Amino acid sequence: MTLALVRHGRTAWNLERRLQGRRAIALDAHGGLQAHAAGRRLARAGWGSVVTSPLTRAAQTAAIVGSHLGAPEPAVELGLLERDFGQAEGMRVAEAAERWPGGDYPGSETAAQLAERAGAALTALLGAPGTAVVVSHGVFLRAGIEAVTGATCPRILNGQVVLLEPAAGRPTARFLGE
Repeated sequence: MTLALVRHGRTAWNLERRLQGRRAIALDAHGGLQAHAAGRRLARAGWGSVVTSPLTRAAQTAAIVGSHLGAPEPAVELGLLERDFGQAEGMRVAEAAERWPGGDYPGSETAAQLAERAGAALTALLGAPGTAVVVSHGVFLRAGIEAVTGATCPRILNGQVVLLEPAAGRPTARFLGE
């Protein structure tokens, strides 16, 4: 299966550079525009389904993207949740990095646990028949792409689309142009 991975649109916390983690944060007005832009970009091709993280910002993005695709209601997948940042959730990224330079936040899901979970979720979706749009979160998507492709993945911007395509050996990731 080919997957179109979409990072949710911007939120106020993205703008403030805060770790959102598992918090229910809604899109801001600009985030809604980013979701519409992703939907228009993806409408150029046929997509079988839309799957989303249950968190508010992703679910809102998935609903907007799906409206451009004529897709049914997005399916919710708990395995697409963002990393749990533990005590660092809600903190500005710079403050969390200063307090815990290695990114090992007290009470959080570790980077290794996230990579395993995200890789398993994307591998399962890649193994299904057809095509799907997957709406999730930046840290989750990046960890999953790295796990399944074996290649370093740059930061994924809000509303950005990355195609994850089957290939001989390992899948490949391709960022769609803005």
